[in-house]
Amino acid sequence: MGTKKGNLSIDSENIFPIIKKWVYSDHDIFVREMISNGCDAITKLKKLDVMGEYQLPDDYKASIHVEVNPEEKTLKFIDNGLGMTAEEVEEYITQIAFSGATEFLEKYKDKTTEDDMIGHFGLGFYSAFMVAKKVEIVTKSYREDAKAVKWTCDGSPEFTLEDAERADRGTDIILYVDDDCKEFLEESRIQALLNKYCRFLAVPVAFGKKKEW
Repeated sequence: MGTKKGNLSIDSENIFPIIKKWVYSDHDIFVREMISNGCDAITKLKKLDVMGEYQLPDDYKASIHVEVNPEEKTLKFIDNGLGMTAEEVEEYITQIAFSGATEFLEKYKDKTTEDDMIGHFGLGFYSAFMVAKKVEIVTKSYREDAKAVKWTCDGSPEFTLEDAERADRGTDIILYVDDDCKEFLEESRIQALLNKYCRFLAVPVAFGKKKEW
């Protein structure tokens, strides 16, 4: 595929200042969103298996792994769900429909909680930029003969999409944590957030010494 560069399809001039400004007061919610993405990917893969469109290996164990690396200043969310092709990354990640986002937030900022904003606009994945200066996605689709790809964005509307290496289907989301958000490189902080947001999931989440939430 080579390397492809492009611009995110954002109707407002730049969605990232909006994310930083209006959702910043509760920015630890990004953990819930990253875990939710992994759960969705696993749930969809299981549905494909039930519908006969894909056959899961007999030893398949759904899981989401969270890894923190203070030295590299990275926080990773790794799932073994259905993954994405290059075309799907472009469709689901780079094309953001935020029509009138600025006007909505200005009008309802005193009446709308941060959770409502994320749900209304479908921020989901982009909540990662509340704490990260750069985000990478390394993903490989469940589809036969699919190739792994890597999407990279540094918080500007520009991104790169290129070939990558990943042995199995699934997705890695890698957050390069900003200097003013170093608290999210502390294991105790991440453990507390997993306890807060991931206690009742249908998919096990592994982190550090604790293997399941």
